[in-house]
Amino acid sequence: MNQTSSIELHNYIGGAWRQPRNGNSAPVCNPATTERIASVPMSSNADVDDAVAAARAAFPAWRRTPPGERIQYLFALKQLLDANIRDLAAAITRECGKTLAEAEGELRRGIENVEVACGIPTLMMGANVEDIARGIDEIMIRQPVGVVAIITPFNFPGMIPLWFLPYAIACGNCAIVKPSEKTPVTMARVFELLEAIKLPPGVVNLVHGGRESVDALLDHSGVRAVSFVGSSAVARHVYSRAAASGKRVQCQGGAKNPSVILPDADMEMTTKIVADSAFGCAGQRCLATSVAIAVGDAGRTFPGLISDAAASRRVGNGLEAGVEMGPVITADSKQRIHGLLAAATRGGATMRVGGADARVPAVGNFVAPTVLDNVESGSEIAGTEIFGPVLSLMHARTVEEAIEYVNRAAYGNMACLFTRDGLAARKFRYEAEVGNVGINVGVAAPMAFFPFSGWKESFFGDLHAQGRDAIDFYTEKKVVVERWPTDWSRKF
Repeated sequence: MNQTSSIELHNYIGGAWRQPRNGNSAPVCNPATTERIASVPMSSNADVDDAVAAARAAFPAWRRTPPGERIQYLFALKQLLDANIRDLAAAITRECGKTLAEAEGELRRGIENVEVACGIPTLMMGANVEDIARGIDEIMIRQPVGVVAIITPFNFPGMIPLWFLPYAIACGNCAIVKPSEKTPVTMARVFELLEAIKLPPGVVNLVHGGRESVDALLDHSGVRAVSFVGSSAVARHVYSRAAASGKRVQCQGGAKNPSVILPDADMEMTTKIVADSAFGCAGQRCLATSVAIAVGDAGRTFPGLISDAAASRRVGNGLEAGVEMGPVITADSKQRIHGLLAAATRGGATMRVGGADARVPAVGNFVAPTVLDNVESGSEIAGTEIFGPVLSLMHARTVEEAIEYVNRAAYGNMACLFTRDGLAARKFRYEAEVGNVGINVGVAAPMAFFPFSGWKESFFGDLHAQGRDAIDFYTEKKVVVERWPTDWSRKF
């Protein structure tokens, strides 16, 4: 794929690359340079119909393909992803803005899911009990649900589709992926690899576009299940609309993740970890630390340390050596973040470092790593998902007070604690009302064989991404009760 000039992307439907029926497209720009790098199709309902028809046509043969044969394609995909990881990482950096190291790390986590999905012959096993009554056996088997839609966000264009796609097709489903129109190039490149492994036509399909394409997938009677990651507002829309159409749905929403720092924490280690969590990927991830709660004497030392760490972070184009943080995704995002910072300072928060006046590269959507101190727990900035490199500092007298703040929050994606005290850590793990907990880690990202959890406004649905939750989501359970009377056998 050309790395310098603008490219024209296409949909991938029924094993072939196709232009959208309406011919409409939108620009894709490098957020670090503002240069146009691609044109993405803005597909219509008719394009979605084509993709669903292709997936439905492929489904009967694919579900009859033995699981041991289905995973051979995933083994091949894993090898190609490994072989092309640098090219894919560069594509992520060009369209998303994160550093090459961050992009490669994202892909490694996505590849983990391909590896786990290769265990489908074991993971899809059912259960059976002989003689539930005299001469009667009962069996539970798993069968694929049919055609599934996967709708993914801009911030992890490689990893998040791989949270879902490998499990979906390994379980015998056919899939339609709708990547973000802001970062569609990476998934187009992944589909070139999927084409190379020669999956049967229609098993995997790629439909680009915006809201029209999303709503068409949510409403389509041929789509049986929907996986989504995005903001909570959009997650609520996707969940309610798809559920109203009778689909099973899993929707990962937004977050406002707090890290609690106790006075006994290793401050040097804690500062480095929290800085990486708050400012990594320019804060554009659902597991970014966006609030730090300094407990007791930690409030005297941690604010200065984290401010120094923010001020020293090198900001620039993620393709350049030594850069530690790239831009946010669009100029509108930059403007929105600066507006939130201005409102926060008017509301009484103190700008320790960063903000709109901080020095950043003149060209590109760059926002300086920012630390706000004395943020009130009830303020707008404390409850808003900023999705940028902004860390809000709060102060608490006790760990109980900090946990109370964690549990008052509308979101429940992740919370972390930094301490040497095992009893405090157990209390936090036990009482924090979030789906992912970190102890002395800044990003509590579950490995692929664990579910990526989330509570409250951070998740809509019952079954999460990854691991056994993915198997449950992408399969139907069927219970068979069998009786073979002995007198029938005497007739033969």
